[in-house]
Amino acid sequence: MSSIVDYFLPRLPGINAGSNHYFVTKHSIFEEAGWDIHTGVSFWPSPSTSIVLGDAAAIKEVGSSRARFPKPVQQYASLALYGPNIVVSEGEQWKRYRKIVAPAFSDRNNKMVWNETARIVNGLFETVWDGRDVVTVDHCLDITLPIALFVIGSAGFGKTLDWKEEAVLPPGHKISFKESLHTVTTRIFLRLVCPDWMLNLTERGRETLQGFNELGVYMSEMVKERLTAEKVERHDLFSSLLASNNHEFDASMLTEEELVGVLSFKMTLGYSVVYTIPGNIFIFLVAGHETTAHTLCFAFALLALYQQEQETLYQHIKSVLPGDKQPEYEDMSLLTHSIAVFYETMRLFPPVIGIPKFSAEDTVLEAGNINGEKKTVVVPKGARVIISAPGVHYNPRYWEDPHDFKPSRFLKDWPRDAFVPFSVGARACIGRKFSETEGIAVLTILISKYKITVKEEPQFAGETFEQKKARLLKSRPGITLTPIRVPLVFTRRT
Repeated sequence: MSSIVDYFLPRLPGINAGSNHYFVTKHSIFEEAGWDIHTGVSFWPSPSTSIVLGDAAAIKEVGSSRARFPKPVQQYASLALYGPNIVVSEGEQWKRYRKIVAPAFSDRNNKMVWNETARIVNGLFETVWDGRDVVTVDHCLDITLPIALFVIGSAGFGKTLDWKEEAVLPPGHKISFKESLHTVTTRIFLRLVCPDWMLNLTERGRETLQGFNELGVYMSEMVKERLTAEKVERHDLFSSLLASNNHEFDASMLTEEELVGVLSFKMTLGYSVVYTIPGNIFIFLVAGHETTAHTLCFAFALLALYQQEQETLYQHIKSVLPGDKQPEYEDMSLLTHSIAVFYETMRLFPPVIGIPKFSAEDTVLEAGNINGEKKTVVVPKGARVIISAPGVHYNPRYWEDPHDFKPSRFLKDWPRDAFVPFSVGARACIGRKFSETEGIAVLTILISKYKITVKEEPQFAGETFEQKKARLLKSRPGITLTPIRVPLVFTRRT
């Protein structure tokens, strides 16, 4: 995620690209420049040089050269609301966090992710959709967001959420856990740019403050509940975070900032030392459900638009899973078309549009163009370096017909260095396999049971296919690229 202000600035060629405009313009800004690298100058909040990359080799070099091109962690301040975490850290602190959480992303845990995803999706069929052969949804996110939230809650934190949410709130709470997390993920920018006194002036602002406060309490309760529960061997993310800060409180593992921590958690837990985990719980809850939920929503929209691709996917699933066989984690590698649809969706709609770095020294980068020419660009110390995911994902040097939805491109050799939905290099998303496992399980199970079509609405009766496509795939910037409205119909297969 680039600087928050960039999302709302208009594109001014040569002056400011505007992070969201990287997705709007895709590769065209590089075509205008004639090279898969271009520079710009920003004058606010201070003069700076920006270098934007759509060249796969240059992107790989930046991603693999962490000392030359570190992460500008200050741009991620909005994600440190509950304390330090793996996303907003760099250097030794980041290495420590990654070491702590890495065991949770093992093959054993991925199998649990698959099993929990299957349980949750089948639970949707058996409860919310029970007895209905045709299900119409006004926005597909109303389906994919709960699925993803339930999966990260269960497989990541051992917190079981149900489709039939209890009407009675837990003691001491004014809104549900699900509502609080939804508020935080949808209003994080509002919370960042507006002080408390300003938010208290409006109902929406007060709801925002309430959501953030409630999530903080829910997270602290999760910690306290796990600490006081009967000891059961678990291998989820939460267990790894807790294990890093056990009852002996190895202070040598913690920085002074982490020892001070967040006051609300210190008071709630009643311990003399505060955990590092509140910030990491938050970041994994948010990143662990929103990215996958949005990708699945876009995927279902694309499959509804491209019926032949959906039929191809369905027939492949049936060839791997004959009869009523339920897909298991061991089948995942065989579900190549499900993987291809998931990847193609992420190519077309990368969750993070601009991946920011900065130059720690005076250096150079080499990039090419469509004519096979090369050029070297001087990168001054302190320059912003932005990896444009749409720029490389829509680059015709790497992808034939880059604007078309063609999952089959991932069924053969494909340019891995030109595919960056999970970032690149050592700082690439540690939860990639978690997201892929969940996404592929959801796609496989749902498509095997239901056919998806676009909801017909009278006001759009005369639109062309391209108009319908533009409407369904319309997005807005957020923590991740967010679909605006995807009205779909799910019809049970017979």
